[in-house]
Amino acid sequence: MDFLTLFLLYLCSVLAVAALLCLCSGRQESFLTRSLTRASQALSLVIPSQLQRVTQQALHRLFHTRSCLFVVLHVALQAAVFGEYTWEVFVYCWELQFHLLLLLLPYLLLAGNLGCFLLCSRANPGAVTKSNAASLAEVYAYDGVLFQRGLVCPTCSLQKPARSKHCSVCRMCVHRFDHHCVWVNNCIGAGNAGVFLLYLLSLTATAGAVAAVTAALLVQVLLLSNAMHGTYLDAQGQEQPVGIPLLVQ
Repeated sequence: MDFLTLFLLYLCSVLAVAALLCLCSGRQESFLTRSLTRASQALSLVIPSQLQRVTQQALHRLFHTRSCLFVVLHVALQAAVFGEYTWEVFVYCWELQFHLLLLLLPYLLLAGNLGCFLLCSRANPGAVTKSNAASLAEVYAYDGVLFQRGLVCPTCSLQKPARSKHCSVCRMCVHRFDHHCVWVNNCIGAGNAGVFLLYLLSLTATAGAVAAVTAALLVQVLLLSNAMHGTYLDAQGQEQPVGIPLLVQ
């Protein structure tokens, strides 16, 4: 499998999962939810009950409990993409005398992305505990509509600060809860929201740098291919190849 195909598969898979998570989060009666419900009802008529229980348990373990599967998948996809990039793009760009900084830019961005990834996955997202519940309750004002003073989390048995929410996956209340990210295997809240934003920006920059270097290589290869096949007639009427110098030095 060539580099472009693998990179497109990686990009499409990340975007597809992100879109599905965005559609499913916060919408109990979304179109996707209704479609999945109807599809499961139709499949339940033909799929054995034992296989259904195993599937439900597997889905529950993947999406409703903390699991490192998506973390491993994310790291494996990045390793595969950069392995193909090194083998298919870096080597040929080095032979074509691309600037060294341009070739090393995706690796530098990858190092920063992995650093943000580790910080985001290991950081405390803002867990509400008995020791900090009272102080966190004074950070944001209660609006009396979505967030009311005096509400107690039935699971944690703690007073819920404004803009906090209980995460059923991490089994704790998170201050300024945003969502639970399966890719970093951690909640995104007040404690790691900034690092998570840097993680997303560095991931986008890494993908853009890889795409830019790959596009420059494709343009260079096309120019060289045209140069090799192009000819002209000299003064003696004989065909001579057209020479085009390398654009990237």
